[in-house]
Amino acid sequence: MRSIPLDGRIGIALGSGAARGWAHIGVLRGLEEAGVAPDFVCGSSVGAVVGAAYASGRLDAFERWVRALDRSQVVRNLDVAFRGGLIKAARFFQFMAEELPDGDIEALPRPFAAVATDLASGREVWLREGSLHDALRASVAMPGLITPVARRGRWMVDGGLTNPVPVSLCRAMGADSVIAVDLNTTLLGRRFPQPAPVSPGANAPTVAASTVEATEDGALEGSALWSVVHSWAGELRGRLRGVAASESYDLPSIYDVVANSLNIMQVRVTRSRMAGDPPDLLVAPKLANFALLDIDRAAEAIEEGRRALAQALASGG
Repeated sequence: MRSIPLDGRIGIALGSGAARGWAHIGVLRGLEEAGVAPDFVCGSSVGAVVGAAYASGRLDAFERWVRALDRSQVVRNLDVAFRGGLIKAARFFQFMAEELPDGDIEALPRPFAAVATDLASGREVWLREGSLHDALRASVAMPGLITPVARRGRWMVDGGLTNPVPVSLCRAMGADSVIAVDLNTTLLGRRFPQPAPVSPGANAPTVAASTVEATEDGALEGSALWSVVHSWAGELRGRLRGVAASESYDLPSIYDVVANSLNIMQVRVTRSRMAGDPPDLLVAPKLANFALLDIDRAAEAIEEGRRALAQALASGG
């Protein structure tokens, strides 16, 4: 069944990756069919959410909920904020609560932990006790998009900033062998519109003065800053509804710049950490065609998770 040995107690490290995270469900289903039941479940960002559903024994209900999601439901359950991020996410977790109820992490049927990042120190934080929903909200608090979460006097943000695929956390919990699911391996190299050539003496395209204006001390004017925030929020809403924003100069959109910058960071951090602490089996779904907010493509992502697991087992990781 397995091309490489997975000895002793098995841990699974479910990586970050926003909407690509539904692929974790396919990996877990494939493991069930192969007769492999991880003893420890660790997750970062969306990996923490799917891992929590599995560790809670609620994966069946959670998968049904995920497969039925559409963008209009997500838009209706976003609580817009203008401090710390564009979304509070509290309303979305209320929306999700019926399929993944809150409770104490330490009371879950299977040992579970989530990764978050301390916004002040930059250190990764392992969340292994207390409110499950609080831990998940902290782990998914994507910078600029979802507001940070206060926990024990510290502001927490997305675990993908410091440990996108938490192999080390699985080992710390007691795993002898670790299966890692990395959702971001195929993301770099995405094509963007090429910058238009600028003829000698011509001015390069600039952002309209009505959008960003600086005061003498370099600070953005309040009205200009509001314009930037309004543009970013509008583009986010458009993306969730499946509408691409237009760009006057074929520049990558704000959404694309933020999303791909996060992808670059997570890929680089993951490569560095796995070089020092490689997993025993690496599962790498091919999800380059999935955007950050493609939450309505669960069926495709789940199937790709199954396929990637089968390939990893056949090739020996």
